[in-house]
Amino acid sequence: MAFAGRLRSAGVGAGLTEVDDFVRALGVSPPASRTALYWTARIALLRRQADLVAFDRVFSALFDDAPPLPLTRAAEREARRDEVDLPVKGGGGDQSVSDGGLPWATLPAVVSVDETAAEDDLIRLPELRASALSALAERPFEELGAGQTALLGEALKDALARWPTRRSRRHAADPSGRRVALRPTIARARRTGWEAMTVVRERPVRKPRRVVMLCDVSESMRAQAAAYLHLMRAFATVCDAEVFAFATTLTRLTPALRQTSARAAIEQATWAVGDRFGGTRIASNLIALLGSHHGNALRGAIAIVASDGWDSEPSEKMTVAMRRLRRRAYAILWLNPRAGVPGFRPDVAAMAAAAPFCDALLPAATFADLTEVVRQLSAVATR
Repeated sequence: MAFAGRLRSAGVGAGLTEVDDFVRALGVSPPASRTALYWTARIALLRRQADLVAFDRVFSALFDDAPPLPLTRAAEREARRDEVDLPVKGGGGDQSVSDGGLPWATLPAVVSVDETAAEDDLIRLPELRASALSALAERPFEELGAGQTALLGEALKDALARWPTRRSRRHAADPSGRRVALRPTIARARRTGWEAMTVVRERPVRKPRRVVMLCDVSESMRAQAAAYLHLMRAFATVCDAEVFAFATTLTRLTPALRQTSARAAIEQATWAVGDRFGGTRIASNLIALLGSHHGNALRGAIAIVASDGWDSEPSEKMTVAMRRLRRRAYAILWLNPRAGVPGFRPDVAAMAAAAPFCDALLPAATFADLTEVVRQLSAVATR
């Protein structure tokens, strides 16, 4: 139908399934008013909250100046009693609701967060519906406000509940363990005439694996810098992780991002990086980290580099730096905000030089991508 075609042209995913649902809904309950037509179309055709603004714009353009639908007497009385005002044209998700209320089966309202509000006044995750949070996570970083970015940053901390671990040299008693603990077993055998009547078994103790993240905050990464800071804060606060930011020089941000207040941590980290939004020297900063006393943190660690790969230095220097990093780190993950674009290939000089040394090249253009990165940590640590 023409209405569905207009929606698809505006970017709303109104496919054949949604159109079929809409037609069935019209057959079951013919709209008695423009309001009823709006909610029937919205419930049947919309699947993502992010499409709500485009849907309202197309619906208003088609039906604002249309003649009113013919009403029966019963429908007219019902419409007068339970009339619901439609959203203001161009207003997105702002609804003016009468005492009748909105239908319960509608999509959740668009969640807006006042960027100037205090941190304690922000909407907390339990108060936000999962569907609304998922819709925000799918949006590019540049479309998110500061409050929404902070809200999704807290969600990243919850996603880090399962941290990657490594096997240590220590062992703990465990009846289901495969290894026999010789000393405890012999100690118990002294009580039974040196007959090992009780066999003590043990298992290796697993320790959290260290994660070291380096984030590019140069001009080409301006749109992603704030979101990546929230990811680094999640690493620094949940477990033993070291985080660094770099453009032309390297800056350690671990102490700043471990503060309790997310707002204060992000502000202090932002001002600590004096060369942000400038040039990029990826290879030099990797070599500087490997040569510093913080370079020992890379031994046996998962190294995460978040950058688009645009480097002002020759690719040969990147090869040298990545070869040294490969020998020291347990695994290397590279986050590239352009890796999720169809047809992407790491053909940039620095990116092409670094790709052979990486265990995974992951997209990182939305918070949904960053959540997937968190899931990849456990997969890489247990390979």
